[in-house]
Amino acid sequence: MFGRRKKKDQETDRGAAPAPESAPVKKEGAAGAVSFDNEITPEAPRAQPAKDVDRYRATGPWDESEDAPEANRMDLGSMKVPMEQGTDIQVNVAQDKQGKQRVIGITLVRGRTSLQVQPFAAPKSSGLWDEMREELRGQVTQQGGRVEDHEGPFGAELRALVPVKGRTNEEGKQMGQRVRFIGVDGPRWVLRGVVRGEGASKPEMMAEAERMFAGIVVVRGDQPAPPSEMLPIVVPKEIQDKMADAAKQRAAQQGNAGRSPNGSPESGSAGEQPSDN
Repeated sequence: MFGRRKKKDQETDRGAAPAPESAPVKKEGAAGAVSFDNEITPEAPRAQPAKDVDRYRATGPWDESEDAPEANRMDLGSMKVPMEQGTDIQVNVAQDKQGKQRVIGITLVRGRTSLQVQPFAAPKSSGLWDEMREELRGQVTQQGGRVEDHEGPFGAELRALVPVKGRTNEEGKQMGQRVRFIGVDGPRWVLRGVVRGEGASKPEMMAEAERMFAGIVVVRGDQPAPPSEMLPIVVPKEIQDKMADAAKQRAAQQGNAGRSPNGSPESGSAGEQPSDN
């Protein structure tokens, strides 16, 4: 088991005075504190996980208060995601009820593997990821897909075969896409990941998706938020500018392609639907 050492622990260790030799050793058990004055016990590992489920975060994902490994990460407000050569970072957006675009997630694309990540607020007590898995299971089965439970490096996960709309094989049967739903409970947050492509089926790429997921640092912040509410993702201005330019280009292309010879708009979709990727 790897301990999770917090940044502030490193600072206090340097100036901490040694404990008096005569101080009794106390053990915490289910019934409370118990003292054994004459018992010699080995030194306990520092920064033990506060909750049992934190053992699944021994090597990440990390909370901002923890001593995460050094890496070049993009600051997205509630998350800091690794920036690596060969990995594209995509911003997932959707329109809200007012017609405004809002960020609904970040997708890391590496080769033929995509990992969409979303941070959510959670209560101090763990267990929100358990609830999320059941909701995801219901959504997949309602779509006609299949779901299996698996134990992965981050604990319980779901592996699913999700129907792909409009895609059938030569026999006319519905085609499906393999998807992994991974997640982990952190201090007052849950990080959820959706893996598609080779990262959902090929062992070597599954490990690569897990490595990307583990490299993320979650910044929960002190702002109050109800459980299951997605934490705000703040996109850097330079990326916002690129997104705006790309949106203008798509609008211009759709405007030109969506007109009939007499200049009137053709019937059909007015724009692209929000994409998961």
